[in-house]
Amino acid sequence: MASKNKVKASVRTYYEIVDGKVKLKNKKCPRCGSVMGHHLKPRERWACGKCGYTEFVTGKK
Repeated sequence: MASKNKVKASVRTYYEIVDGKVKLKNKKCPRCGSVMGHHLKPRERWACGKCGYTEFVTGKK
């Protein structure tokens, strides 16, 4: 039953510690409030897997 208390390694990549406080690295969805995913292909975009909201990144060249 010890495996229940383990934290997956991928969860650690979502947060960082800044000035002693835990900060979320990714954006939050303006529509539903869940964490958005950053995708690079086929076009760079931020997408919410829960409600389907998508923001396309433009003008980074």
